[in-house]
Amino acid sequence: MRLALFTLLFSLAGHVSGQHPLCMGEVHALHSAILAEERILNIVLPPGYAANDTARYPVIFLLDGSADEDFMHVAGALQFATMDWIAWQQPSILVGIANTDRKRDLTFPTSIAKDKEQFPTTGGSADFRRFLGQELIPFVDDHFRTRPDRLLIGQSLGGLLAAEVLLVQPALFQRYLIVSPSLWWDNGSLLERSAGSLWKPGTAPAQVFIAVGREGREMVRYAKQLHALVARSKATRTKFQYLHDFNHANILHQAVMDGFRWMGTSP
Repeated sequence: MRLALFTLLFSLAGHVSGQHPLCMGEVHALHSAILAEERILNIVLPPGYAANDTARYPVIFLLDGSADEDFMHVAGALQFATMDWIAWQQPSILVGIANTDRKRDLTFPTSIAKDKEQFPTTGGSADFRRFLGQELIPFVDDHFRTRPDRLLIGQSLGGLLAAEVLLVQPALFQRYLIVSPSLWWDNGSLLERSAGSLWKPGTAPAQVFIAVGREGREMVRYAKQLHALVARSKATRTKFQYLHDFNHANILHQAVMDGFRWMGTSP
């Protein structure tokens, strides 16, 4: 149920005659029965959305999608990638999922006592995946003109959650852009659990882009293992990219731009 609808406004710089707000997008509040809380969604619609009431659009779902997290710069990257003279991506709806308890939602239960003690709320990713599939995606489909072409973007713990969805519920999204995934969580158990089998016929995603930077051998090793696992599927186009000039703090924007470009080019 939609509880609130706001407009995200940014005032023009300076005090000039005729000053007025610059509209960027919408903020929706969605009550989740699964998570027993209200979730904030930051949404940007593609140019021309209102003018054409028949066109339907792909949807990009961004984890860590608060206005003070990654929503703003990813919205800018998408705006650039969909310009007519760039055309790395088709005009798309961007949905930023704001956090309430990031460590709870983006991690599965761990057997590591130290992590349990340090982060006592962790382990809620199964409920968050249910929220994505049973509440969020239907909400977006009901309120906007979408088509079944969904991309999930996640970095760090968001990358861990994106990898979990990819391996456990691949059909939720058709494309995945996974950056610096924290696959070290629970000593890499996600990859171990998925090593024996991949996906049932007809559930493989179309595209998977995985990127990692100078973030230590463990991060790089696990990201490469994820790519090798996904690459076993002949139905999935996949790419691994090592961004040696970037680290965990600054990799996301470049990785998103590179992922948009790769996904928009023919194999």
